[in-house]
Amino acid sequence: MDRQPVLEGERLLLRPLKPDDWGALYAVASDLDVWALHPAHDRWQVSVFRAFFEDALANEGALAVVEKLTGEIVGSSRFQGYDPADGGSVEIGWTFLARRMWGRGYNAEMKRLMLAHALQDVERVLFRVGENNVVSRAAMKNIGGRLTDRTEMKEMAGETVVHVIYEIDRAGFTSGPLA
Repeated sequence: MDRQPVLEGERLLLRPLKPDDWGALYAVASDLDVWALHPAHDRWQVSVFRAFFEDALANEGALAVVEKLTGEIVGSSRFQGYDPADGGSVEIGWTFLARRMWGRGYNAEMKRLMLAHALQDVERVLFRVGENNVVSRAAMKNIGGRLTDRTEMKEMAGETVVHVIYEIDRAGFTSGPLA
């Protein structure tokens, strides 16, 4: 599976993240409100975001999200954890968007592009969401995510956080709200 494709939608272009995207992406990430409900609520800090950015580059699945109208980087997402077993799966996550994109269908457009791409090669896509991140959990329902019974504990911002796992498979995508 190509984890760094170029994907183009009506309003967004997703392309591989590059080292020289740092400044533009940090300009989005430096907004404290972007992380207010996120388990990694300290990701607006330069050192914390630098580690996040370097990890994204090292894992080679990160995408810059570009608003086509302005040409500006407005966020990022990743394909990670590709597993070819049992029909294949990949995780979509580490997603954030500039606040001006919120509530306007940009997240749905981005996820539609990423899901359509991934589900050509894998049977299911996984999403790990902080148990108390009510905004991301509502977004998962809006895009057709099915809550599984799996959870994961992860250390974030100095705290142990429970993550719940959502899933969208091929059949669910083709009959779901993003089809």
